[in-house]
Amino acid sequence: MNGINKNMLGGLIGALVLNVIHSAAKRFDKNAPAIDKVGEEAMKKTVRATGFQPPKGNALVAATFGADVASNAMLYTMIGYGGDKHLILRGALLGTVVGLATLTIPEQAGLDTQPIKKTERTKVMTVAWYVLGGMAAGLAIKAMRER
Repeated sequence: MNGINKNMLGGLIGALVLNVIHSAAKRFDKNAPAIDKVGEEAMKKTVRATGFQPPKGNALVAATFGADVASNAMLYTMIGYGGDKHLILRGALLGTVVGLATLTIPEQAGLDTQPIKKTERTKVMTVAWYVLGGMAAGLAIKAMRER
């Protein structure tokens, strides 16, 4: 497997880790961020802006999940660029930036941020999950390169 494919697979692993943490935490903590709700609202607004009817119900959930995993995988793929050193640190830093952007960009786009800003703890969890996803991507890329 070449370097680009390792970066892409590592990015996908990080995105999946992020989504597993998100899904699990929502089941156990009422203050856990509901990033998926913000994503669903964004999906509906985007599809309507193109003149189409947005999906509903399970189709909306699936479309939003797919878009979320794909976009996060692409972001986390960048961790692998820049050499073999500091992959986990790059993952943590990229995760921090993406997590902080997740707290600010939705509001600028006119989306309801209550699901990700309910409490200070909710905000911290939002950023922390992106950091963990980034670190998982960095670890995965590192492990694949060492083989």
